[in-house]
Amino acid sequence: MTGGGGVLRVGNASGFYGDRFDAVREMLTGGPLDVLTGDYLAELTMLILGRDRLKDPARGYAKTFLRQLEESLGTAVERGVRIVANAGGLNPAGLAEAVEELAGRVGVPARVAYVEGDDLMARYGGRQGVLTANAYLGGAGIAACLRAGADVVVTGRVTDAALVSGAAAAHFGWAPTDHDRLAGAVVAGHVLECGTQATGGNYSFFADRDFPAAHDLRRPGFPLAEIAADGSSVITKHPGTGGAVTVGTVTAQLLYETAGARYPGPDVTARLDTVRLTQDGADRVRVDGVRGEAPPPVLKVGLTRLGGWRNAVTFVLTGLDIEAKAALVRDQMEAAFDAAERRPASVEWTLARTDHPDAAVQEEASALLRLVVRDADQDAVGRVVSGAAVELALGSIPGFHVTAPPGKGEPYGVFEAEYVAAADVPHTAVLPDGSRSPVPPPAETREPAPLTEPPLPVPLAHDGRTRRAPLGLVAGARSGDKGGSANVGVWARTEAAWRWLAHELTADRLRELLPETADLPVTRHVLPNLRALNFVIDGLLGAGVAAQARFDPQAKAVGEWLRARHLDIPEVLR
Repeated sequence: MTGGGGVLRVGNASGFYGDRFDAVREMLTGGPLDVLTGDYLAELTMLILGRDRLKDPARGYAKTFLRQLEESLGTAVERGVRIVANAGGLNPAGLAEAVEELAGRVGVPARVAYVEGDDLMARYGGRQGVLTANAYLGGAGIAACLRAGADVVVTGRVTDAALVSGAAAAHFGWAPTDHDRLAGAVVAGHVLECGTQATGGNYSFFADRDFPAAHDLRRPGFPLAEIAADGSSVITKHPGTGGAVTVGTVTAQLLYETAGARYPGPDVTARLDTVRLTQDGADRVRVDGVRGEAPPPVLKVGLTRLGGWRNAVTFVLTGLDIEAKAALVRDQMEAAFDAAERRPASVEWTLARTDHPDAAVQEEASALLRLVVRDADQDAVGRVVSGAAVELALGSIPGFHVTAPPGKGEPYGVFEAEYVAAADVPHTAVLPDGSRSPVPPPAETREPAPLTEPPLPVPLAHDGRTRRAPLGLVAGARSGDKGGSANVGVWARTEAAWRWLAHELTADRLRELLPETADLPVTRHVLPNLRALNFVIDGLLGAGVAAQARFDPQAKAVGEWLRARHLDIPEVLR
């Protein structure tokens, strides 16, 4: 698989561990493919796999992948589709062995290879509580495996986009210094990596009249990219599948979990400010113009550790006197902590005023008072909390009840990012014949310094008449998590809306619209080619998704919250 011409058709069948099980079969049978990728790893997944490995050292990989292969490996081999997945998690060698055993059992001759070297527990395992330590590798090891004839390649922690860029590099014979081509494939990989988010899933305008109504969103199809030798691509999907591929759906995914114009990775730094998107027919979006630069000299390392124990109780407050009811419950619980002389190290209260006056439905008459406690000692968040909450049942506010019985508490995790020289990571491709091929670090590197902010468009000229309305009438958004930070990408659908949005939605304005961010660092990045603004909110998620620091622990809906906020919008944008 080297020096290929034409286009390389790369599909995706998984955006996370737990995604639609039958997607592998659907993608293999729905139309022509050359490579099928699957992304099974996330920061939270690494913690889950780390706990699995504690129970059994032979575990640590995504078992779902094996079950999917059991029904689809024969189809893939018969059709000549290579499979590349990061389902190896913490144990790619173990998964590769299991795939070989499966191939023998189902009678399918399949050449299996894997990539290792990302596991850096030997380096970081001595730190207190560290459960996993994995460097984010690039696609060069994947490319080596495919060039050696592998039918199935499994990896540990690689960047999500590396599944695609590695396959493209192998097919077209790209060199490590083909930065523009690699950057184009990285952008395509980033669009594909979250599965149906590129075909209308989690899309702001899913209910809009401009969204292709003929495409059934009840079951959106998984995306694929037709990648050309120059690194450009067309994002599409198999015929007859649900959802839609539009400039809007692709823009939303491009902004997801990114930051500035430079998107650094282990193989290349892609320049997101150079991306051009063009509708190329129904369910086809052309991606071209992508420029690339040499990658950074360091690799990101994700560390997960057990942070302690957590418990939560949600009290339902119904009807009148909501604030007084909340105050009484808080006072009673705080008094119980004092009486027990065992106050949890962290006690957080949140009152969500979900109640409506004169509500015709009881649930709409109710507010939610949420208590979250954390401590290094399980006993401090167990009976001390659950017992105190239950004992209020007949001696507290009128209408007292909780959404679920409080439990004993559960462990929570913490994600931390560090960086290590790429030359210090033993990136290795283990080929189908069992030989080991070391992957050298990039010979050319470059620190990805921030770019000067591009000039803003000419402000929108209008007659001054405005209407108070939700931002989401003129802008889409997509948000997500990166460790303890959140990103919120916002884009305008028209040039006129962009000329207004670029000047209106500053970092300070975002803090006003989202009061939870008022005291946090917010950085705004401008991406004119996409008519988009990308905001990074540092610290919004505390110690990361596994710590469950807020109501929406992965910041998935922060963008939709922002779109629901009202501001004065020029009437000419109606």
